[in-house]
Amino acid sequence: MGGCAGSRRRLSDSEEEETVPEPRRPLLDPRGAHWKNAVGFWLLGLCNNFSYVVMLSAAHDILSHQRAPGNQSHVDPGPTPTAHNSSSRFDCNPVSTAAVLLADILPTLAIKLLAPLGLHLLPYSPRVCISGVCAAGSFILVAFSGSVGTSLCGVVLASISSGLGEVTFLSLTAFYPRAVISWWSSGTGGAGLLGALSYLGLTQAGLSPQYTLLSMLGIPALMLASYFFLLTSPGTQDPGGEEEAETAARQPLISSEASELKPDYNPNLSLRERWTVFKGLLWHIIPLVLVYFAEYFINQGLFELLYFRNTSLTHAQQYRWYQMLYQAGVFASRSSLRCCHIRFTWALALLQCLNLAFLLVDVWFSFLPSIYLIFLIIVYEGLLGGAAYVNTFHNIALETSDEHREFAMAAACISDTLGISLSGLLALPVHNFLCHLS
Repeated sequence: MGGCAGSRRRLSDSEEEETVPEPRRPLLDPRGAHWKNAVGFWLLGLCNNFSYVVMLSAAHDILSHQRAPGNQSHVDPGPTPTAHNSSSRFDCNPVSTAAVLLADILPTLAIKLLAPLGLHLLPYSPRVCISGVCAAGSFILVAFSGSVGTSLCGVVLASISSGLGEVTFLSLTAFYPRAVISWWSSGTGGAGLLGALSYLGLTQAGLSPQYTLLSMLGIPALMLASYFFLLTSPGTQDPGGEEEAETAARQPLISSEASELKPDYNPNLSLRERWTVFKGLLWHIIPLVLVYFAEYFINQGLFELLYFRNTSLTHAQQYRWYQMLYQAGVFASRSSLRCCHIRFTWALALLQCLNLAFLLVDVWFSFLPSIYLIFLIIVYEGLLGGAAYVNTFHNIALETSDEHREFAMAAACISDTLGISLSGLLALPVHNFLCHLS
């Protein structure tokens, strides 16, 4: 693979017979190749979701702050009082943070809906490059934006980056041992924790949201470096057997122009085959949709309304803490696959829906006396969401054939995005209704 324009193709039998093998460099140590791929997928998960998480953590600031042109102060000026609805007991922004959620998820939804139909025709390397450029563009555009509309355009770029990257990298796991799914999922959880924590920490330290975003421009570069220089080339292997995978040590991904794919891999499934595979995935997809619908309705519909006036934290700081604690729970559970494998993810969907119902009742009646109780519930919410994600994709990898695995992983990506999109659409009218209560 050469640079961003590289691609993989399968060599025909005649080409394999006529091609004179060139001298090869010494193979990597098998364990070294295993750990390069493990660390590579962890970093790809971290970098891919980082901009998405940061935009959600900054949602309250994006809607609260409209900097005047030429304002380049590096110090956070604090929340703008006029941005809130002072007549409501919830101290609402005029627009729900669900608006940022929709800008951060609808482009991803479009990408994931179209991906199973033809995205496989575009080689992996250009997809990764596009994802990296969009992530960098999102940080720059939001940082220098002077209006909410321009900021939302930057959020859209983050969404394109995250959606394209997730479909690409989850599809790529089909050519590696199944263990990389756990590493990828842990990395995405790490993105949530580090993204929310870094935004919270830098803004709490007094850095303005603008300079906080600009400080994160190294993340897209790290993603490109991880893909091109850290992953090894996906040669013929059984993704279910770690011992066999470790015996197939491979050259760095960027140096391989044409690596042989799995013998039973077929990138050109018919529409009939795709539909059959997709129907078989519904048992996994529906629970994940429900989990993400419930948790993102909480995150972007209720977090802003779970406002406690009897603490030293401002409203904006409370919102950032909610996001950080949620992501901490997600990171812990997405990293737990080796310790705990959950086959029936429907139970997680039920528990998350009960979580939503409980917090919605609290928003209405305000019966919880302390913000620390909310903190505990939010960590629990994150644990449920992260466990549902990693176990769903692990179960799919176990239950699908090699021939269908790449398509199945790409198709199942729609689950979380669809649930998040539906929650954002419902959270907007619910936010407006609650904020207009006397």
